[in-house]
Amino acid sequence: MTLRRRGEKATISIQEHMAIDVCPGPIRPIKQISDYFPRFPRGLPPTAAPRASAPPDAPARSPAATAGPRSPSDGARDDDEDVDQLFGAYGASPGPSPGPSPVRPPAKPPEDEPDADGYESDDCTALGTLDFSLLYDQENNALHCTISKAKGLKPMDHNGLADPYVKLHLLPGASKANKLRTKTLRNTLNPSWNETLTYYGITDEDMIRKTLRISVCDEDKFRHNEFIGETRVPLKKLKPNHTKTFSICLEKQLPVDKAEDKSLEERGRILISLKYSSQKQGLLVGIVRCAHLAAMDANGYSDPYVKTYHSRYLKPDVDKKSKHKTAVKKKTLNPEFNEEFCYEIKHGDLAKKTLEVTVWDYDIGKSNDFIGGVVLGINAKGERLKHWFDCLKNKDKRIERWHTLTNELPGAVLSD
Repeated sequence: MTLRRRGEKATISIQEHMAIDVCPGPIRPIKQISDYFPRFPRGLPPTAAPRASAPPDAPARSPAATAGPRSPSDGARDDDEDVDQLFGAYGASPGPSPGPSPVRPPAKPPEDEPDADGYESDDCTALGTLDFSLLYDQENNALHCTISKAKGLKPMDHNGLADPYVKLHLLPGASKANKLRTKTLRNTLNPSWNETLTYYGITDEDMIRKTLRISVCDEDKFRHNEFIGETRVPLKKLKPNHTKTFSICLEKQLPVDKAEDKSLEERGRILISLKYSSQKQGLLVGIVRCAHLAAMDANGYSDPYVKTYHSRYLKPDVDKKSKHKTAVKKKTLNPEFNEEFCYEIKHGDLAKKTLEVTVWDYDIGKSNDFIGGVVLGINAKGERLKHWFDCLKNKDKRIERWHTLTNELPGAVLSD
């Protein structure tokens, strides 16, 4: 212990005073606590690897034998080294071992693995997930979309909730004809719709080249509806007549490719039934429904009706029995008519005749707009010709087919 004269000031700085070891001996800084408590179980740092233990048959060596002559101030240092050795060897396999214990490399932190669907968990947390199922009814040319529920949607309103609904859209295509939507559920982030939306007139070709876009939106009464998230499903992933269930994380809005092939543009489709009735001695033409019609009015819809015309009049055109017209369906692009007309004709004469079907948009005070048409008969091609001959071969059998409307008036082009 160093003595100082009376009146002499202390020469120890405040930093040294805070670091004085309470043990007798010279002043030594206290080691960091992390030196005594290494992190486990990820392993020790490479610089602080545990020391290899000596073989059991090796003679014990004293610290004096290795360190040589010791000074009186080395006692405290040896005590500290013993403590360091004790904590540094912590975690090594206990008990004597025949050889040096292997040094394990530090464990690597686990890497984040992507989800099965390729979405990050942050996106799922931010936008939410959607459960739905798809079924392609190949016989009836229908695509059934059942929207089940959503979980953890992003809050969109000031109350921390949302008014969500689901909107369906077939790509390519940008008309209101191929857009469907569910009802709106109020003030919820975990909506349960359990609602089935159906697309009619879906062909095998559509299942190959089209994609179903499913969007979740928030409805606002006093401003535009807000987008929450979306997902897209290529229809070629579906198997005919098999229901496929999805549980997918919603994504941010993706751009829609507007540079679509103009040759794929359509005016709509129509479902027609043909039947030759032996009892009535005539051809029964049924106009079932239309789908995905082109919008002709400023409101984005049409007021469609269908006209049928059998060329080469069966009777003189005085009573106009060769022409028929359905009722007008207001403000729709997917009308359902379910009307049937009869043309008196012998079965043997059908092979020489043609049937013209046109769809029009009804307008008040001006001429009606032509939407599209289709011609069935001996001069047609493809599915239209096949439909006509199937009717001739199968008397008293009702045969339904979907046909694509052309944007040219019948009589100008008679092929598909």
